[in-house]
This record gives sequence, structure tokens and C-alpha cells, in this order.
Amino acid sequence: MSTNRIPLWEELDTESTETTYRVDQARITSCPSTDFATSMFMPLHYERNYAYPLIVWLHGEDDDESQLCRVMPCISMRNYVAVAPRGLHGRGSQGDDGWPQTPESISKVEQRVLDCIELASHRYNIAEQRVFLAGYGVGGTMALRVALNLPRAFAGVASLGGPFPQGHSPLLNLGLARDLPLLLCHGRESLDYPVDEVCRDLRLIHTAGFSVTLRQYPTADELTPNMLGDLDSWIMPIVTGQPVSDDASEATQFTELN
Repeated sequence: MSTNRIPLWEELDTESTETTYRVDQARITSCPSTDFATSMFMPLHYERNYAYPLIVWLHGEDDDESQLCRVMPCISMRNYVAVAPRGLHGRGSQGDDGWPQTPESISKVEQRVLDCIELASHRYNIAEQRVFLAGYGVGGTMALRVALNLPRAFAGVASLGGPFPQGHSPLLNLGLARDLPLLLCHGRESLDYPVDEVCRDLRLIHTAGFSVTLRQYPTADELTPNMLGDLDSWIMPIVTGQPVSDDASEATQFTELN
């Protein structure tokens, strides 16, 4: 298994991997109280008197809510509570990515995300003003759309390899959404989201007046540990009120396109 990407669902050996052991200590649980499949992550050494930031994670194509147990060890085992809903269609559905970009589906996903926030808040001590929405690939595109539609619900939104949403008025709430911090992570060799599309999206984002951080990586369409580690590095200054550092790890390239 390559060490520079997150393993696919089929590749994960749930009986023997160190990652699974660590996640078990932090506790990943399924949540049968919703009418859709959900996974929830409780951090190591959870302290009930501390209000934790919350990450809502939207999985990539051909995956499901269990992706959460593979991404959290690379983000942080201690800093966050996290929750992940399943997409609108089951994993492996022919020709469907789980996050269809139609008005009816968008509305359903928005409600699903809000239900996840409410569920996490009932179980754990969550900082209501420190909820972050993030996703990979098609999940990242949907994360951007939902956060831009409901900007007051989130402290920031991150898309790892997912293009800016097109159609159905993603900037309808621009006046409220303009202050929402955005993180875009992009693989330089990506076929699903090539560089010219990134430049197009960045021009739109800058014209709209958003605060955006773009990080580019020497990879294609993989979800890598470096991306997830940089997600943590981007979130924590927002949580603590500190300025965001421009430092990037040796395995990444930090690029801000103008």
C-alpha cells in the first residue's frame, strides 16, 4: 500500500492496522438514531468540560461514512469531534457519486448536515461557533455548496480535490457567505480537477471577495495524509484566533494563485 495516500475502503484491514487501533481508542461509532447512516468520532482523552470544534466530513465518490475512520488519524486524534453522514445513495451505486447536484438533493444534504451537527451536539460538548464542513472530491464540492448556502452555520469550509460548485446559484447568499474562510486543496496532476479549472474557480472566488487559501500538491486525484494534516493546520488558527501560517510541509507545495 502506498504511504502517500489514504487507503481505499477495500484496502483497509480492520483487524490489524495501527490506524484502526488508534481510532478504536478514540472511538468511532455508528449512529442508529438518524434515518441515514452516520459515523461519529470522539477524540482521544475527550474532556467533557471543553467545547470541541466539530468537523462534518462528506466522503468521496464510491465511499461512505466509514471514510471518517481513515481521515481523522491524519487530521488529528485529539483536536476535534467529527461526524460523517452517508451520501444520498448507497456506496457502489452504479453511476452515482452520492452527492448529486440537483436542487432537491442539495436541500436533502443540507438537512442531513444540520442533523449531524445536532446529533453531535447532543452527544458531545461542541463549540457552536466552531463547526467546520469539509469533504473529498464530490464531497468537497457539496461541502462548498452547503456552506455557501448556510454560511452562518459554519466557521469555515474545505474542499480537498473538489471543484467549486456550478449551477443552481452557489453564490445566492454571497452577502453573508463572503466572510466564510475557504480552503481548497488541489492535486497538481489531477484529471478530475485540472489546473485551468482551478484558475477559473479562483478568479471567481477572488472576484466574489472571499478569503481563500489554496494549497497545491504534487499528486493527482488521491487524498493524501499531507492534505489532511494541512486541513488541521488551517482550522486551528481559526479556532484559536491566531493568524494562519503560510508554512507548508516538505511534501506539499503552497501556491496562492492570483
